[in-house]
Amino acid sequence: MNTTQERDQEWLENLLADIWYKYFIDVQQTNQVRIQYGRKAKRRLGSISLDRSDGETSIITINPIYQDLLVPEYVVKATIIHEMTHYAHGFNSPHQQKQRHPHSGGVIRKEFAERGLEDMYLKQQKWLKEHWIELVEKYFGPQKPTYRVVKRRNTTKVKIGPWWMS
Repeated sequence: MNTTQERDQEWLENLLADIWYKYFIDVQQTNQVRIQYGRKAKRRLGSISLDRSDGETSIITINPIYQDLLVPEYVVKATIIHEMTHYAHGFNSPHQQKQRHPHSGGVIRKEFAERGLEDMYLKQQKWLKEHWIELVEKYFGPQKPTYRVVKRRNTTKVKIGPWWMS
């Protein structure tokens, strides 16, 4: 796909269709699935939910910060693949739920690996770790460090880190 074009609703829909065709051809679309941009968020990259109006349509919502061309396309793809994994595993879809919790046992990374996409997963994680805070600050302003108490093996430490790691 061309990364210089505008990342509008049509681009997002085409990206979902491309991902479904290339990587999730084995997952039957048993209901209507929509994809859309939601509201800007500091921590949430994407989500999947059922439409409140009909309770049957699955809606994948993507952080609109992803419209920024500074975000590589593979980061957006990996987020959609993550949400498609939830769909395939029966979370907010008519498919039978495969486990009790949507992230239990590292199922997301395992699904990426089973589909030959573990490199994309790791690349996305690396990019987010290195660049996400910059983008968040671009859209939300400078972020203050978060202070939290961490207890490990009979010791207590105060850990200072970015707000998004708390």
